[in-house]
Amino acid sequence: MAEGRLTAAEYTMLVEQAPILIWRAGTDTKCNYFNERWLAFTGRTLAQESGDGWAEGVHAHDFDRCVSTYLEAFDARCSFEMEYRLKRHDGEFRWIFDRGVPCRDERGEFAGYIGSCIDITEQVEARERLKEIREAELKALRGMLPLCAWCKQVKNDAGYWEAVEVYVRNHAPVDFSHGMCPDCAARLQEEFTAAG
Repeated sequence: MAEGRLTAAEYTMLVEQAPILIWRAGTDTKCNYFNERWLAFTGRTLAQESGDGWAEGVHAHDFDRCVSTYLEAFDARCSFEMEYRLKRHDGEFRWIFDRGVPCRDERGEFAGYIGSCIDITEQVEARERLKEIREAELKALRGMLPLCAWCKQVKNDAGYWEAVEVYVRNHAPVDFSHGMCPDCAARLQEEFTAAG
């Protein structure tokens, strides 16, 4: 045997115990093999997963997109990548990154697909948390008004400064009635008294 070549037993051990989920489909699009890691993940038998049985574990919200992606790639004989939720043996749905590639037999003819999957739940959850943080920051920034600290005018969307009343009237279904607070009334009274 040439150096670096695996025996059939070594190859089988590698595929079965690889730290990823591996599947294979024939030319009929039906899956005919899942490695030990896949079966341990789903808690199902090879007979249960074979054919289209594996799809029973795909989350209902991801099912149509998942199957559509798979079948479109299959028809085009091209590689595909997708993320979907797959039910784990304990009933929890986990996010899976699935990559499938067309395979060829020893004569070079199309023989189906081989795919590998990894659990990316932590990455998806971190991505969602980051998105929520960004959205909260943007919402806070959108809620801030550029207000002049001296004259209290607001910078509008066009970049011009205008009175607070004008800005608010243009951005909300409100109108203003003007009055005078007690502090301003007292200050104005003092100014009139001092001037008179």
